Amino acid sequence: MKFNHVPTPELEQPEVVYSDIGRFYVVGGMKLPSVTTVLGAYPKPELLEWRERIGEEEAKKIMNQASIRGECVHTICEKYLNNDPDHALGQMPGNVETFRFIKKVIDENINNIHYQEAPLYSKFLRTAGRVDCIAEWQGKLSIIDFKTSRNRKRKSWIENYFMQTSAYAVMHEELLGKPISQVVIIIALDEEPETQVFVEQRDNYIKGFLSVRRRFKEDYGV
Repeated sequence: MKFNHVPTPELEQPEVVYSDIGRFYVVGGMKLPSVTTVLGAYPKPELLEWRERIGEEEAKKIMNQASIRGECVHTICEKYLNNDPDHALGQMPGNVETFRFIKKVIDENINNIHYQEAPLYSKFLRTAGRVDCIAEWQGKLSIIDFKTSRNRKRKSWIENYFMQTSAYAVMHEELLGKPISQVVIIIALDEEPETQVFVEQRDNYIKGFLSVRRRFKEDYGV
């Protein structure tokens, strides 16, 4: 399948800096914490319970492996959407197999791509980040995020994903003047030959992000 890419304005590439708190983007004369840094400061109780149950060392090992796998699968997705015929070249067989499950979902639902791995920021939200993909999902412009997981996710477990993508939707509207109301989370599963897809509305989660952002400001002063 060949994907159509819509001509779009070039976005400012921010400087990325790190501190003890996390990742920051320097853009527009501001130093803004990343969306993942803000949300990652407050892990969900079930994640803390899991880390305590299996031990910190084992948890770090699993999370590091998951991070590497997720980055590899995301790279394949990005290249595939860019119509690169060698999108899987050099990748481990397991990651290529995981992508194979996502590919069917991509082919059936995504086209008219506006941005991939695009830097976004918002003065209103006082945060910044890099969005996986902005494209039409079944004909509707959406924020699309690719994830991987060892096991199936319940919707209640991934509220941070919805808040993250909702923040990107607000950033896109602020920078480009084009509203995006729909967010899509695509999760490839390691243990099952299936992909989970969650389609949600930005306005159901942006208040939650604003609440976390206010707490982050109170706790860290930025």
